[in-house]
Amino acid sequence: MSYLQLDLENVKGPRAVLKTNHGNITIQLFPDQAPMTVENFVRLAKKGYYNVTIFHRVISDFMIQGGDPRRKRYRWY
Repeated sequence: MSYLQLDLENVKGPRAVLKTNHGNITIQLFPDQAPMTVENFVRLAKKGYYNVTIFHRVISDFMIQGGDPRRKRYRWY
């Protein structure tokens, strides 16, 4: 199965960089399509909410899921 891949070189708008033990991940934010989600993510990130959290779900070539501050003590990925 293949998933839609964005050409980040040609997409305009804000981005966030996730710094991990395995390298950085750049994510594209879409405030026009999801204004409340982007606003919430940016607000929490600026507060350090996601610092030292883990990815608790990974599906190769599709998605990662993380950001649960209750799981900071584990290092699964």
